[in-house]
Amino acid sequence: MKKNFLISIWFTLATALLFGIIYPLVVTGLAQVLFPKQANGELIRKDGNLVGSHLIGQPFTASGYFYSRPSAAGTAGYDPTASGGSNLGPTNKALIDRVNASVQQLQATNPNVTVPVDLVTTSGSGLDPDISPASADFQVPRVARERGMSEHDLRAVVANHTKGRQFGILGEPRVNVLDLNLDLDTMHPRR
Repeated sequence: MKKNFLISIWFTLATALLFGIIYPLVVTGLAQVLFPKQANGELIRKDGNLVGSHLIGQPFTASGYFYSRPSAAGTAGYDPTASGGSNLGPTNKALIDRVNASVQQLQATNPNVTVPVDLVTTSGSGLDPDISPASADFQVPRVARERGMSEHDLRAVVANHTKGRQFGILGEPRVNVLDLNLDLDTMHPRR
């Protein structure tokens, strides 16, 4: 009995050491060596100040900026400590009302054009930094007008920020909203 008790104590300590300390340190070390940018959050700095991350979305509400997807992460959205979807089903009245209100608001700025679904629906994480090229294209007239740019020139900037499928097969083409807006601030400041 005493022997079994000691074996269980030693096994508990050994597994705690192995999986609680050694394994996390090895994985963290490998991540830092193999993927240092991603392991550190792909942070974006402008003039020495931290402005965001390539991996986490943030809200843009000013008219001269491309809007991100809506977020259900936290009460105000875009809270990285409360990542998750809204858990509202497709027949939920609150979801239907929110989506309809968003569609009406967006169509007011770009009438007679179908609003892309990712501009009015949240993602599973609530923190997606990207929108579809269709969502970016939908916003081009509004942003071009606010920045005093031609739509053609702005579409070229969007095309430069459009990334294809990962490894050519995974996911969908996407545009990182923060990268695009920062580039626009540098190249074509708002009026």
